[in-house]
Amino acid sequence: MDGTHTLQRCQEVTEHVLSVVFKLLHENKVLLEGALLKPNMVTPGHSSAEWKTTSPDAIAKATVTALQRTVPPALPGIMFLSGGQSEEEASANLNAMNALPGKKPWALSFSYGRALQSSTIETWKGDKANVAAAQEAFLKRAQANSQAQLGKYTPQGGKSQGDLFEANYKY
Repeated sequence: MDGTHTLQRCQEVTEHVLSVVFKLLHENKVLLEGALLKPNMVTPGHSSAEWKTTSPDAIAKATVTALQRTVPPALPGIMFLSGGQSEEEASANLNAMNALPGKKPWALSFSYGRALQSSTIETWKGDKANVAAAQEAFLKRAQANSQAQLGKYTPQGGKSQGDLFEANYKY
């Protein structure tokens, strides 16, 4: 997510990378039916002019198009990383992908870390007195993402909520 790249440029690079990945998986005889993919969503760079104005629908269309062009239907599932998006952005973008009409032969779901746990950790703060409230915060995010992977989530806010982007983040 670092950079000033556009949504279009991220889609181009994502398509190139996924094409190479699946070519190599094929050459190495990896059984796709027994694999999952954990990719990025196609988004503009956090420092780009597009960052604050790109809708979940645009991100969904660019992401699903990139997947349709590169990912074989034999792959059972694609579990997205949240990639520094806020909890709400990640849920809204996943929801938009699953609500998008058209063929998607794979399950589109989430493998979020920060975008699933951030509000829980912030609520808990290591204090036993906050455990129930933290569990409720976690349940809320889990339910949001459960609904989003069905395309049935109603987004609750915009890009400014709980931004989890960290420049030069190292995984």
